[in-house]
Amino acid sequence: MENTNSPMLSPAEVFKANVQLEINRTKMPVAKMIFLGIFAGMFIALGAEGSSVAMHNIANVGMARTIAGSIFPIGLMLIVLLGGELFTGDCLLIMGVLDKKIKVLSMIRILIIVFISNLIGAVLIAYLVFLSGQFGYSNNLLGAFTIKVAMGKIDLGFTKAFTSGILCNIFVCGAVLMATAAKDVTGKIFACFFPILVFVVSGFEHCVANMYYIPAGIIASGNEAYKAKAMEAYGYTAEQLSGLNWKSFFINSSIPVTLGNIVGGMVCIGLLFWLIYGKKYDKSVKNLTSD
Repeated sequence: MENTNSPMLSPAEVFKANVQLEINRTKMPVAKMIFLGIFAGMFIALGAEGSSVAMHNIANVGMARTIAGSIFPIGLMLIVLLGGELFTGDCLLIMGVLDKKIKVLSMIRILIIVFISNLIGAVLIAYLVFLSGQFGYSNNLLGAFTIKVAMGKIDLGFTKAFTSGILCNIFVCGAVLMATAAKDVTGKIFACFFPILVFVVSGFEHCVANMYYIPAGIIASGNEAYKAKAMEAYGYTAEQLSGLNWKSFFINSSIPVTLGNIVGGMVCIGLLFWLIYGKKYDKSVKNLTSD
């Protein structure tokens, strides 16, 4: 039973509340889910573009990431407070599956719809930011930096991208569960802020954030001024920049990072949370009580 006097839910209560939210998702109309997915993709992209603006001309890596990390969480805050379906957070659907409240096919259907919707929302923001002329900041350095960020992500390699994705979604799903635990707006904001700050400072890979970062880099690389600035500022060759395209986005980044995010969210958080607080937990508590 929920303790109404507590400012937050207990972990066991968080598990039950999250499973109920997941059950509600399975009943959601597809059109609504698509719009909420687009919403979430837009919100994460807005956090990403803001963090890029803040860090693009800071030489100290630690300082740059800390400043970026303090801005990026606005994306998750918007999702938690205004509504949105985020692929990485929806990996927690596995708890409902393990608790036998949700069918596997329902989970897969939701994840596919939300993934595509997140992509639409994030790419939309990338195009709008490009059209706004923002990439021209600092004498085109922001455009060059956007290209640099995208290049770094497609050059990670499968193992680094995959493991970084695992670590990232431990933080994201942890933040989602913490936000569920909080009963007021302030608590939800802090729950979103600190875990996301640490994942950004750590440089871990988030598949939805990359739906902004890499497409934005691809779009920026199509502008000769931004491309020239990237070659001048970061030493890229035209041949290297030609490798930044939609194919490399999906194959080099999206696939390994998404798989890593799934493992981080479903196994490292979802499975363990279920093992601790699921039906087996309830039975063990009842046995202890009866003894």
